[in-house]
Amino acid sequence: MTDFTLDCFLESGNAYKAALMLELCGAGWAPRRVAFFTGQTRSDEFKAMNVMGEAPVLTHHKVDGDIVLSQSGAILDYLSREFDRFGPANEDERREILRWILWDNHKLTSYTATARFMSLFQNKPEDPITKFFAARAVNAWKVLEAHLATRDFVATQHPTIADLSLCGYLFWPDQIGMDPDAYPNITAWLDRIAALPGYKRPEELMPSGKDPATATA
Repeated sequence: MTDFTLDCFLESGNAYKAALMLELCGAGWAPRRVAFFTGQTRSDEFKAMNVMGEAPVLTHHKVDGDIVLSQSGAILDYLSREFDRFGPANEDERREILRWILWDNHKLTSYTATARFMSLFQNKPEDPITKFFAARAVNAWKVLEAHLATRDFVATQHPTIADLSLCGYLFWPDQIGMDPDAYPNITAWLDRIAALPGYKRPEELMPSGKDPATATA
């Protein structure tokens, strides 16, 4: 049974965060392709679902009415509560998880994803703006690398939604310009996430948003 529909596309690390969480929780879910590269998220229809014009969007199909959520951090928090998985054991852990998700959204994912988009999809690797965002991304990677020097997971001693938020774009080292050998703690941490039961890579979970022939908008 499909309890959840995730509007998503393969190239989105933010969508991957939600898709991976659904898969790790054993949820009954289905991806619904977002034709991002042909402008679907800018359409009136999509903005009626999410005024921000962004993927992912999660729809929880419930007897008393659908719940529609956007923003990967909010989706991860919702699913953690629904499935009682990858959440905090106490209030201290809750605050620490929130701290790292907010840092991810502001520092790590924001810079990493923007630099990747400009370099890989806009073909502007030498643009000064691309280089600026790439340098900021490297600074964030260094913070994460140092933090993981003495711990297995980011916020607690067990995997949480903070780990699933932070890892979203880091499983594409070639695309983001990260040399795994230069970040051994991050690489080991990603290996631990990949070893979780039910783990799948983005291409196993979501359709591509690039092919105009199968675009939905």
